[in-house]
Amino acid sequence: MRVSSVEIRNFRRLENIQIDIEERESIFVGPNNSGKTSATAIFRCFLGGRDFKIHDFSVARMADFDAFATTEDSGLLPEISLDLWFTIDPESIAFGRVFTLLPKLSDFTRVGIRLSYEVEDAKKLRQHYDAAYPVKEDGTRARALSQYLALDGNLGRHYAVRYFSLDAESHDEALPEIVTSELDPDEGKRLLKHLIRVEFVDAQRNINDDDSSRSNRLSSAFAAFYRKNLEQVDHAADAHSVIDANNKQLTDHYAKQFDPLIKLIKHLGVPSINDRELRIISSLSPETALRGSTELLYIDPSQQHELPELYNGLGFKNLIYMAIQARHFHSQWVMTVENRPLCLMIFIEEPEVHLHAQVQQTFISNIWQVVNQSAEAAGEPSLVPQLIVTTHSSHILDAVDFEKVRYFQRCHIAGETAASGIRNASEVRSLRAFQPEVDAMDDKLATASESLAFLKRYLRLTHCDLFFADAAILVEGAVEKLLMPSMIERVAMRLQTTYLTILEVGGAYAHRFEGLLSFLHIPYLVITDLDSVSPNGHSSACRADTVDAITSNASLKKLCGKTTVAELIALTPADKQHVAKDCCIAFQTDVLVTDGTANASLRPRTLEEAIVYVNFGLFRSSALSIGIAIPASLADAYQRIYERIKSDSFKKTDFAMDILACPLDWTVPGYIAEGLGWLEARLSPPPAAVAEAEDAVATRV
Repeated sequence: MRVSSVEIRNFRRLENIQIDIEERESIFVGPNNSGKTSATAIFRCFLGGRDFKIHDFSVARMADFDAFATTEDSGLLPEISLDLWFTIDPESIAFGRVFTLLPKLSDFTRVGIRLSYEVEDAKKLRQHYDAAYPVKEDGTRARALSQYLALDGNLGRHYAVRYFSLDAESHDEALPEIVTSELDPDEGKRLLKHLIRVEFVDAQRNINDDDSSRSNRLSSAFAAFYRKNLEQVDHAADAHSVIDANNKQLTDHYAKQFDPLIKLIKHLGVPSINDRELRIISSLSPETALRGSTELLYIDPSQQHELPELYNGLGFKNLIYMAIQARHFHSQWVMTVENRPLCLMIFIEEPEVHLHAQVQQTFISNIWQVVNQSAEAAGEPSLVPQLIVTTHSSHILDAVDFEKVRYFQRCHIAGETAASGIRNASEVRSLRAFQPEVDAMDDKLATASESLAFLKRYLRLTHCDLFFADAAILVEGAVEKLLMPSMIERVAMRLQTTYLTILEVGGAYAHRFEGLLSFLHIPYLVITDLDSVSPNGHSSACRADTVDAITSNASLKKLCGKTTVAELIALTPADKQHVAKDCCIAFQTDVLVTDGTANASLRPRTLEEAIVYVNFGLFRSSALSIGIAIPASLADAYQRIYERIKSDSFKKTDFAMDILACPLDWTVPGYIAEGLGWLEARLSPPPAAVAEAEDAVATRV
């Protein structure tokens, strides 16, 4: 039995979201403040003993409290709910237990339970509120109802959890009708305890070497693990005398008991353990030692030199602590013989803290090693938990299957205008549900599965940080990527305060990201080249001003719907912006070049040409160079520059580095400045423009 999906309503940013849960690990990703921690916190509130606070209610629900104070309509009082849906194997023992717990099921493979945090007695709440803050003569109160509930545990006195069994009647497979049956509170608690156990490895682990209340010493973690999960030493009198005389026997006992775990930890991939080994010793008085107290030492095996716990890095401590916690949680679940919860979910928040990239990449597989060893040692290999990992690490994301990602995105409250620009709600999208369209271009057909495979390979190799960005910039090649930060600094400074990911995709592949970026609702700018070729059918490169020249750039043809260079040049800035797709495409346009008394309109084919033309004076004066002398005539210069940049001997990366090293001010090509201006207005618009921009894209949300 496993949790298949959860539905959350009115909890913090999560107004009304549904999250599919994978059988093994689910990865929650998204920008900061997008709701990942909220999705964890609601489990802690309903199942982990944490009290609800007034600010756990969604921002949009705050007004409902005050509306009740005015109308006394109890139906206005908000509630927080968590629906848990479980998948059951009818041939398993779990099916029999669930059927005993919920005998009225109509779907014998799926069962659900709703936990709802609601007001117990609305009339009593109103009476207490009136007594505490009566209406004054002017019709106001000293505090609003929401403020009253925030004080002195008032929320907990008037709100409580109600339990409902859920049954999905599949009259419509897409939208089955959900039938609820309220359970007695005691029965609901008992049922929930039988169905699921949740455990948490918090983001704020505070792995320190002191004994403060906010610290987690590794030695304490090992001691706790020993007391709760391993065979204890005999407490007989002779054992007491042996310990009193020499702690060596107890240390040997620890070595034997911890040996499997220590061996596993040694293979977790932390370089700092290559030169020292771990040893657990008994170090306190006999009475205390018998209770399993320990110290953790780092041992140089060749010299037997011992170092205390504080002398090792935080990354090593963090990894060991998480491994111990995962093993402990699983062991405790397996060791629950009577009425063991049918599911175990372990939430691990931000495991990447202090870990270097290689360990982050292997973290998921390492944790599964720990869990699998625990299951095999207990003789219960089928008893495995479900892991929920919230992370900002592109390295962790790189190591998991694309379909296991759940993407959290900030959005506006339903029905709210975007005037403030503040996004107080979130949406969640399962990458398992993403399916790209068939890509047909130039008589070449890429099926949906081929397009998906391409995206998976690309993201795995390069840019998993896409899932943490406010927007994406898709560029042609290395030169654009190298120069982009400097270009942003020159023409779109407000973008420096946003989180951007720059994807080097080339002109042939930018359009393949269209479906994914639209699915994730990430605005994006495509900066690409005209890539003019002869219209004679040989597709050989030609100058961009060649009559009837066409483009070989697949992205331009797909995103702009044009094939000739003349048609592309004729497009207006508005034609290059796609409101419904929330994207803009930028490519070379004609540049008016002035050289002394001469001037000419030159059409660049590539970024490098465009940079030369808009900075012609710097290249003429040799402050910048492309490795050739610039001819005196603009017509000759146009041809020579085109030929030089097209040649195999031209080093584009060196060209970019020379631009960055130039002590003189240089100009960003106009088409890039225009595109960055669009993105800047999209992400950091002037206040008056926010509502218009957001409303324009609302139809696709």
